[in-house]
Formats: sequence, C-alpha cells, structure tokens
Amino acid sequence: MWDQLWVDVRLATVVPGAADAGLIEDAALGVAGGRIVWVGARSALPAAPHQLAHEVRTGGQRLLTPGLVDCHTHLVFGGDRALDFDLRSQGVSYAAIAAAGGGIRGTVARTRGLSAEELAALALPRARALLAEGVTTLEVKSGYGLDVATELRMLEAARLLGRQLDVEVVSTLLALHALPPEFSDDRAGYLDQVINELLPAATGLASQVDVFCESIAFTRAECARVLGAARDRGLAVKVHADQLSDQGGAELAAEFGALSADHLEYTSAQGVAALAASGTVAVLLPGAYLMLGETRRPPVAALRAAGVPLAVATDLNPGTSPCTSLPVALTLARAQFGLGASEGVAAVTRVAAAALGLGASRGTLETGKRADFCLWNLGHPRELGYWLGPGACHVVVREGRVRLVEGAVEGRPS
Repeated sequence: MWDQLWVDVRLATVVPGAADAGLIEDAALGVAGGRIVWVGARSALPAAPHQLAHEVRTGGQRLLTPGLVDCHTHLVFGGDRALDFDLRSQGVSYAAIAAAGGGIRGTVARTRGLSAEELAALALPRARALLAEGVTTLEVKSGYGLDVATELRMLEAARLLGRQLDVEVVSTLLALHALPPEFSDDRAGYLDQVINELLPAATGLASQVDVFCESIAFTRAECARVLGAARDRGLAVKVHADQLSDQGGAELAAEFGALSADHLEYTSAQGVAALAASGTVAVLLPGAYLMLGETRRPPVAALRAAGVPLAVATDLNPGTSPCTSLPVALTLARAQFGLGASEGVAAVTRVAAAALGLGASRGTLETGKRADFCLWNLGHPRELGYWLGPGACHVVVREGRVRLVEGAVEGRPS
C-alpha cells in the first residue's frame, strides 16, 4: 500500500519538452516512503484509490506542481538596508553607496558579533515566508561576515534553520563578496586568508562556494584563484556574474564548470556561448534588477536560443532584493525578462534544482523523485508567475510530509 494518493488534481509534471509544463488534467499522484511512486491520469490508476493507499487526499481540481526551489538567497544577515534603498530612490548609485561604507559592508557591520542562534532567529520569519509560498528546497549563502569566525557562524545558522523548519538547506560559502575594511590595503592578504583558512574551515559546513566577480568586488583573476581552491577541495562552485558590468563572469563560470552563473545583465555573446558549452545554469534575479532600477536586461533571448537553462530565484538579501516570495520573483521575471509560462514554472522547479546540483532527486513530478510538491489555489500552470501577492499556495508536501499553509486564500479554481 502507498502512504498517500492525491486525486482530482491538475498536475504539472514539468518534465522537459512537455507543453503547458506537462499538465495532466484530472490526474493522480502516489507517494510511498517519501518518494513519488505513481503519476498519471486518474483514469489510469491500477485499482480503486482506497485499495492503493492508506490515505487518499482530494485536490478539488487545484494545480499540483513540484515543490519550488529557491536556488539563490542571502537569507542570513543582521539588520537591514532600508537607508540604502532610500538613497538609491533619490538617485545615489549602488557603487557610491558601497564606497561610502554602505552596501555589503554596512550589513557586515550589523552581522559580526551575532551568534549563530541569533542569526538564525533573525532569519526565521524570512525563511517561513519563503516556505509558505511553496519552497521545499532552499539555498542560503554566507558572505556578510568577511572573516572566518562570522562566515562559519552564518553557515551554522543556515543549518539551524533547516532543522528548525524541516526544510533542506543547501549552504553556500560566498567566499568573495566584498573586501573587509581591515584588508582595505591588502587584497592579496584577504585572498590568502580565504584560501588558506576560510575554505578549509568551511569544508563540511558548505557544499558550494560562490564568488562576486564585479568591478566593485573582485576581479576575474582573484575569483579564479578561489574557485580553483574550492574545486580542489571537491566543492561545487557558482559565480555572481556580470551584474553591473561585463567582467567575464559568465566565461569564468563556464571555465570552472560552475553549477550556475547568476545575474548576467551584462553578459556578452561570448559569455552566452561559454555557458551553453559548459551546461551551466543561468539564474535570473529579477528582484535585484527591479530594486536597483536597472535598465539593461539579461540576454534572455540569446541564452534561450543557445540552449542555456534558465532558472529564477529571489536573491533574498537586505540590500538589493528584500523579496520573500519566489512566485512573486517569477512574476517579475516573466514581466521584465519575457519568460513564457512553462519556461517560468521550470525556472523555479526543474532548472532551479539543477542549479544546486539536485536535478536527479527533485524538480519534476516523476516516479522515483522525492515527494516534494505543492497544491495551489490555481487552475493552470500559467497562473503561477502571474499574481503579485501571497495566498495561492494551499498545501506544501516535503518528502511526503503534508503541511497546510496558514493564510492560504481558500477557493476552488475555475
């Protein structure tokens, strides 16, 4: 007997190449041992529902999708950067704010000195908001410590969140984010500390290493040193690439076989070709694009034409994307960057899972995959990434464990 059988659902499998995100009308899905064991049309079930499963749940013709994967967040931090936002709204540039001691360094000042428990407590409401909007797998970066002790506490806080909320957290060491003030005259010394002290200490706490390759952050050569050291330790790598200028970040990501290259507003044709050849996922971050008032869009059409997989993430962070809803980020990506409906659903499920190296276990509704899925007060996949606001997520299931979502907008989809 199966543990659960879900019937009377409109089911989006999100398998590659399928129209309408693989939509199956009047579908059923079976779960056993935290895995999907059957998926298809309800009429094709091998027996009556109560003969197949201990528990039969009726979806009321709601949309059922894979659980969402937020593959790029800076969830753990101290304080906020509302002042930065106010200054930007008055015309002060991101680079000018950073040069004056705001930006990332401002968050560092508010993060250092906080314990792992304090950091986790501050992040808890933000994480709960993401989960209530359908996220079942969550990436969390460090990068607001810029010293060994605080970076490790941030990674520990990410693990604490995973245990407290029963969600899988993928921890990423953002090894190069900004130059700390105590190394303002010694860039080489900081890189030595990252490579010789931070990376060894973080191995085991983090499964991935990220770098910010940008004119206001670190050069391609500096990032390459750290990525090489991370790869030598068996860690997967990612790159904040070409957000504010073309520094060759996409090519750098491709060179090191990165799981993803993220932002990409200024990526060149050469960068697009490099990503296509490497299989690296392009992660679009529309929250930062919106909040920074950017006007240069990532080359989505070129990336699509080259066959580069496209993911979307919240980039939840205090300075440039205080976004706690992945569906809202998807709506922004569709409106700003021209993603289609099926492409958008894949961007926050199947492709986002691939951006974390987890595509084999989640991101689609197929037999053998983890039973991570969401039931929505929606009737069609095109409605996910349409609404600008909460309340569409009705039920979240992670490894077969069912959670009703508080505050869900009741109603039967038409």
